[in-house]
Amino acid sequence: MGNVRTKVKIWLMSLELMGPRPRRQLRWSGQPGLGLKCGLKGDSCCNPLSMGAIKKMVEKKIPGIYVLSLEIGKTLMEDVENSFFLNVNSQVTTVCQILAKDPKLQQGYNAMGFSQGGQFLRAVAQRCPSPPMINLISVGGQHQGVYGLPRCPGESSHICDLIRKTLNVGAYNKAVQERLVQAEYWHDPIKEDMYRNHSIFLADINQERGVNESYKRNLMALKKFVMVKFLNDSVVDPVDSEWFGFYRSGQAKETIPLQETTLYTQDRLGLKKMDDAGQLVFLAVEGDHLQLSEAWFYAHIIPFLE
Repeated sequence: MGNVRTKVKIWLMSLELMGPRPRRQLRWSGQPGLGLKCGLKGDSCCNPLSMGAIKKMVEKKIPGIYVLSLEIGKTLMEDVENSFFLNVNSQVTTVCQILAKDPKLQQGYNAMGFSQGGQFLRAVAQRCPSPPMINLISVGGQHQGVYGLPRCPGESSHICDLIRKTLNVGAYNKAVQERLVQAEYWHDPIKEDMYRNHSIFLADINQERGVNESYKRNLMALKKFVMVKFLNDSVVDPVDSEWFGFYRSGQAKETIPLQETTLYTQDRLGLKKMDDAGQLVFLAVEGDHLQLSEAWFYAHIIPFLE
């Protein structure tokens, strides 16, 4: 397998139970002891060419691992539709309930999220500390949100065109926020007050309206928070969001790294303390959005799942 092109937007969960001490991983995209969440628009949890390929790669390197693919919906099509139109807060609540009821996850799990699945799983870590998330791996996630939808791959491009037009007109309209997934992590650096006051998902988990100490405490409980950035990404705007950076406030040209944001300098989410303690891991890979080689995945991601 040369390049794995993951173009999903679904939750997959998996646990890996090996040896006397079970290793668990949650991927907003899937695995026992491992949870998988795939986030790119228009794919599903169980697509054998996307999340299915990732699942096989993990199983190949970690024999006996248990992978649970979690669908948000009763059918594959409903799963795809929900990745566009089901309120993210509702999705997170559903996943938290599933985790709490799964006896195989109670000792902890690792989590891997692809594209928007990265920030969705971070919300799980911050809001639902039981069972405990051990490592969080965000592959192309947009932790400071996006301000643009330059390109959507595959058959979902027509939907993305419609979404782009809707976001440009009224991303912070109450009805749009409640019904359009991409609006919930739309971050307008020119209208920061609108974003802080009306974003129902991203502004909350990024502590934009105040500091929720439980969010901070729960995120800091992670052993490692791994963020993978795609250096030639043509989908995420700005790409710095994959490492928690974003546009400098008030304009949409100059970007700043995480370490220069007020979120970091004021340590509103605990990221500075985590960085100082070596809990944050920043990985970069050549390639477009979610394009990575099998060799790179084995060398850089598998160690965090074992």
